[in-house]
Amino acid sequence: MRPVWSVWAGSLLLLLLVAAVSGSTFKSARLHRWSVAGLGYLKHRLCRRVTFLSEAECSRLAHIPQTAVSVSAAEPRAGEKLLTILPDSGLRLGAPHDAVITLDPSPQLSYGHPITVFFIDFSVNERRCLARSGHYLGNHECMMLALKSRCENVLKRRTSRAERQNARGRGRKRPVGPGGGGRPRRESAGSAGRARREDRLVGLCEIHFVPLVVGQRDENKEQRLHCVEQKGFAPCPRPLAISSPHPASADCELNKNTQRCHRQQLSSHTSCRMYQTCDHGVLVSGGWKEHLTNQQHVNNLIRFQRMLRANGFRPENIKTFFAGDGQLPVGEENEGVYPATEKVMIRSHLSYICRATNCADSLVLYLNSPTRNDGTMLLWDVNNDGIADQKERYTVGELLMDLEGCKANRVFIFVDQSYPGTLVKKLRSSSKHPNVVVIGNSRGSDFTWASTFTDFWAELQPNQCISDHILKNIAWTAPSSLGIIEATPGLMNSTIYGGPCYNNPPLTAEEVKREYMGCQNLPTAVWYQTIQRKDPAH
Repeated sequence: MRPVWSVWAGSLLLLLLVAAVSGSTFKSARLHRWSVAGLGYLKHRLCRRVTFLSEAECSRLAHIPQTAVSVSAAEPRAGEKLLTILPDSGLRLGAPHDAVITLDPSPQLSYGHPITVFFIDFSVNERRCLARSGHYLGNHECMMLALKSRCENVLKRRTSRAERQNARGRGRKRPVGPGGGGRPRRESAGSAGRARREDRLVGLCEIHFVPLVVGQRDENKEQRLHCVEQKGFAPCPRPLAISSPHPASADCELNKNTQRCHRQQLSSHTSCRMYQTCDHGVLVSGGWKEHLTNQQHVNNLIRFQRMLRANGFRPENIKTFFAGDGQLPVGEENEGVYPATEKVMIRSHLSYICRATNCADSLVLYLNSPTRNDGTMLLWDVNNDGIADQKERYTVGELLMDLEGCKANRVFIFVDQSYPGTLVKKLRSSSKHPNVVVIGNSRGSDFTWASTFTDFWAELQPNQCISDHILKNIAWTAPSSLGIIEATPGLMNSTIYGGPCYNNPPLTAEEVKREYMGCQNLPTAVWYQTIQRKDPAH
């Protein structure tokens, strides 16, 4: 007969094993339950809660399939609460919480684009959860919609109290405004003013980036939020093995020549030679954080680089600024790749190319970074605090300043990122960028889908005019839907390297390569004539 203590120990061991197995199963099941609840909120409650979403977006969300939504989650670790930080607001999203999940209803869009963030707190009963305007999940779990702190006044629940007050006075006979809210007609002007203010809030109150979620006591700010593969939901994007710069060089800039500044430097002055003009390319793909950068960004850069080389751009004249350490797959495309952390280097290089007389014939910019709703590009979170400070973002104003009065014969800006409208609008009213053409993926505040735009322009052939490539591919998109601005008419009636389109008889491939592609030697007389024409004080 077995001793009593032996039977008791065996039973205890069995119970522990069952608990361990059921615990791991419960964790997965719990996350799935959160995801399904969040999706239900997204489809049926979100547009009743907030006012900043358009009717078209609300209709799309109401019918979105579960398989189109990707989920990221950060769960508690040893009882530690989590802090949530957004790069575009520079603020923490509320107080610490037990868990965070994000639902991305458009994972094929480039960042930034609207996503939904939920906080989950434990040990909260239903009454307290409802008092916090939360959604009670059962099991003493409360799910709350995350909102930027400045946007809490756009909640529809805030207006319901006024409506109730108006409802008490329905028996009174007084003029009713066009909105049917019980206000006198003389207040309609004020109502119009509020409507205009609400219009300005569009795009400002939405969360556009997967946030940085860190432990409350974690000094290293390790990202705890990760995309989770779940049955029935969209797959996670293909991850990319990249790393942030070494902490010792986090504050290093181009104008600081110290031992800490050990990163590869870019000698812009070697890009411009006397008696020679060349075609130059500058490609910027910031990425901002590891979790916002994936294999598709690498593919975009490589395809655009190859298109430029096929059109005669020399490898040494194509500079690429990518992610935190400038890593691309080993190969010829790895030449001339620098970290996107070097904002000063990017601006210095662009400024030098534009200021040097006769340096650039065609200057091509390709922009493929996460963007804020005002068009500001996020480069890389160098200090790993989750907040995009001045050195980590490249604004539309700074870009236009670097291109102001550019001495290149033509400047083409290919914008494969969200919110190109600000750049288009400012260029349209500028008199200091007469040779600049912006070719955006969309108009206004639209977003860019996957790699459609880059794939389209990667097929540009050396014998094609910019305008012809657009018009002959109506199947891809109508020209009116593109965000295109041509400061001086006719700039797009040339190839990307400045060659003619309609020669009769047409030039041979050898003639095109010799006279237009890559770099061209300028006669001494032409060189000095150009200097005197562009620089009368010279």
